[in-house]
Amino acid sequence: MNMPLPPTAWTTGTTEVFKTGTWRTALPEHVAAPSPCHQACPVSGEIAEWIALARAGDLRGAWDVLTSNNPFPAIAGHVCHRPCEAACNRKEWDEPVAIRCLERAVGEMALKQGWQFAPPVQQRDGHIAVVGAGPSGLSAAYHLRRRGWRVTVYEQGGQAGGLMRHGIPDYRLPREVLDGEIARLGGLGIEIRYGVPVATPDGFQQLRDTHDAVYVAVGAGVPKALPQLPAAAPWLVQGATYLAQANAGTAPRLGRRVLVIGGGSAAMDVARSAKRAGHDVTVLALEPMERLPAQREEVQEALHEGVRIVDGAMLRNVAPAIGDGLAIRCVRVDFIPGERRGEFRVEPVANSDFLLGMDAVIPAIGQDAYLLPFASLPAQRGLLASDEAQATGAKAVWAGGDVASMARFVTEAIGMGKRAAIDIDRALRGESRVAREPEAGVSASAIATFYHAKHARAAEVQLGLDVEQALEEASRCFSCGRCTSCDNCFSYCPDLAIVHKPEGGYAVLADYCKGCGICVRECPTGAIVMREELR
Repeated sequence: MNMPLPPTAWTTGTTEVFKTGTWRTALPEHVAAPSPCHQACPVSGEIAEWIALARAGDLRGAWDVLTSNNPFPAIAGHVCHRPCEAACNRKEWDEPVAIRCLERAVGEMALKQGWQFAPPVQQRDGHIAVVGAGPSGLSAAYHLRRRGWRVTVYEQGGQAGGLMRHGIPDYRLPREVLDGEIARLGGLGIEIRYGVPVATPDGFQQLRDTHDAVYVAVGAGVPKALPQLPAAAPWLVQGATYLAQANAGTAPRLGRRVLVIGGGSAAMDVARSAKRAGHDVTVLALEPMERLPAQREEVQEALHEGVRIVDGAMLRNVAPAIGDGLAIRCVRVDFIPGERRGEFRVEPVANSDFLLGMDAVIPAIGQDAYLLPFASLPAQRGLLASDEAQATGAKAVWAGGDVASMARFVTEAIGMGKRAAIDIDRALRGESRVAREPEAGVSASAIATFYHAKHARAAEVQLGLDVEQALEEASRCFSCGRCTSCDNCFSYCPDLAIVHKPEGGYAVLADYCKGCGICVRECPTGAIVMREELR
């Protein structure tokens, strides 16, 4: 039986009168959802945004976005522990994007081209003191100065950089990169006063009395001691001391056989530096190989360079000498991690003692913060106590970096400096904190991988990526949660319910969308979601 056409459609020649949107239970919405790399980034970097600019060939624009969150992209490109890559959705398809290598390429291009920060757009009356010119202190100074505040950094040593200079070997972080990115801060008008220690409670109180706010970022400079080792032994050198001397070109002369105690990044840096100085190096670590706290690549590179790693074992004592050297008595252990970072216990394995013949010992098991000058501030577990914005609870005092956290990575310290600066700026302008609910990130299942050809990750090399390699690697980014105006939603909508907005982007015509979800399934970046409608 032939049904007659509806009179309206017959007379108007259009089906717009059929408002099929009444059929649906959910409506698509274009969103700017956070990518998982952004959520994992210690500085909350807008990674998908700057990679998109790099992909388009706008490296200067990429650097501007990068440095809106992190003043040291080239430094981070060398030493970041890259939690962003561990979170990258691309790993579910082939391999994660080499984000750190891309950041290094953009950061080093900026140094090569001499790009500088824009001056503050306004000048504010307040004066903030930053104690310590390490990564966290310099980050806080940068973000405060860009917001117009007068900032003075007080550094007890003669150079800026802190751990980045004294604790990381130059083969991992070239000094021209470190110096170049720190020097750029001077153009913003940040004052750094060298040789000014804040060593007493009175000295700290004086800073508080003469500044509108203080950010404490003195790091952790007191080496943890092993009671089994005599502190004054001529064959004993602390890891931090060895690294500082090696980085300054004055590494101490040790015997042929060197034992490094520890399993973290500092221990690997010590071991590799000692190996480069011509020693036979053995690392003794409590953790089993798969639980070593050092980054996996650092461990692999140390092994490749000839460092021997004895894992799952601990020092018992130093026994009588073997010939002209030392007999280090050790025992195998079961390593049991605790609930919090840095907590663990070990149980010696019965009848598993063994000896190592050595000429020198370098403990590199971590460092503690020196808190005596800050006795007026709340502390817990050997650290200055601070909240999520790095505020200590004491009036006008914030703290971050290694003095306030066990998350001892350079980019974690940079992120804490940024968070403190944002909160200091808020407090000095008399604004209240605004609580924000965490946003749900884009999952790998939200990406229409059909539109992304599989492509091998860029090989990581010590020389970094050239511009062509960087652009090719940038093309692998899914741009999770970021609309790229690909027109898939517009083209595939069976109801023509998605239209272009005059100002850019898309709009959904609610009168006609049936909620089929085809646009969501065809979105290559996960930038469209279905929102349930209750009627």
